Amino acid sequence: MKILIVGSGGREHAIGKALKRSCSENKLSFLPGNGGTLEIGENIEININDIDSIVDYSRLENIELVVIGPEQPLVDGLANKLRKYGIPVFGPNSEAAIIEGEKSFSKSLMKKYKIPTADYEVFHKSEYQKAINYLEKSVYPLVIKADGLAAGKGVVICNSFEEAKRELIEYFQHAKFGVAGEKIIIEEFLEGEEVSIFALTDGKKYYILPSSQDHKKLLDNDEGPNTGGMGAYSPSRIITQDLISKIENRIIIPTLKAMETENRLFSGCLYCGLIIDKNEPKVIEFNARFGDPETESVLSLIEGRFDKLLLSIALGEIDYSEIQVKNEVAINVVIVSEGYPNTYKKGKEISIIDKLSENVDLFHMGTKWDNGKLVTSGGRVLSLNATAPNLELATKTAYENVSKIQFEGMFYRTDIAAKAIKK
Repeated sequence: MKILIVGSGGREHAIGKALKRSCSENKLSFLPGNGGTLEIGENIEININDIDSIVDYSRLENIELVVIGPEQPLVDGLANKLRKYGIPVFGPNSEAAIIEGEKSFSKSLMKKYKIPTADYEVFHKSEYQKAINYLEKSVYPLVIKADGLAAGKGVVICNSFEEAKRELIEYFQHAKFGVAGEKIIIEEFLEGEEVSIFALTDGKKYYILPSSQDHKKLLDNDEGPNTGGMGAYSPSRIITQDLISKIENRIIIPTLKAMETENRLFSGCLYCGLIIDKNEPKVIEFNARFGDPETESVLSLIEGRFDKLLLSIALGEIDYSEIQVKNEVAINVVIVSEGYPNTYKKGKEISIIDKLSENVDLFHMGTKWDNGKLVTSGGRVLSLNATAPNLELATKTAYENVSKIQFEGMFYRTDIAAKAIKK
């Protein structure tokens, strides 16, 4: 099968490896891809926001399945146009991708259909004083979120009114997140432990992949600024069958039904970012695609015909009969450039000084080849994933192999999954 994967990160590299593993004859193209995706396919130099060129390429090359990784092309309607020309695509139309593209929409959907989430209020930048008045009467900590897409960084936890006011000024007056931050959500802070659930769905039926836990903060002990993700492990140690049942019946099923009722049938990967407190789940956020770096760990546990699963969803009727899940645990550690998530330098040569272990995958996030040398090209550079029979061994293996990688300014967290191991 000829498959086009849209995106350039570790998520897309992991999807590609899973598709190649499921059938070695699959021919992969990545658009635009990275330094690592060249190992398993062809990189196509087309901008992911150039919808017409992507559609033209897919038609010209007789692509049999398009898998859209990032959120922006989904929100912009890439899936809509591909489907218009009869090209099977894994990913929701723009009408459904709004569940991620506008947080105010997803919050109002949850409120309308009684899907458990945090209490909230929505404010536009023209309502600055109204938002200040609300903050003065609020209980802290609370959370401020950009309504639009902010590359996973538009969320700030505020511990006082003074801190919240500073953030409000950053969003509304200094355009910290551009247009995405012109409208904000102010919501209650939920206590508990965060879990990511991927529900692959044709809009009616669904298949839940292994759970995972992301580590968003830059520094050890969950300190520092929010990032796109500094590592993850799968499955989550707090997920039980009872909890999965609650998540299905209170969140996944009602959300899919709600989207269908609103004439926004959701087909693709519904990412449920949840908080678990006293074995009760609530929604922090929905995304319209696979998460990164959770995907690297989750998909490393999947065996069987992953390609058939995605194609069946693209064709409108999910078939997961040939999917199996390994009885193992996976962990990935994200390696970033010094200065990330703010200003960082590119073009640093990457060296792997020793052979990586057999149960280790190295997913490229921000790399490229320059005159025969592999160099950094982004803030998040690599995601090293290890699988093992238990979390302790997987973690030990991951960090042993991270030490085999070198580049100037390299940085990573040293405590991915540490809290889970202590428990």
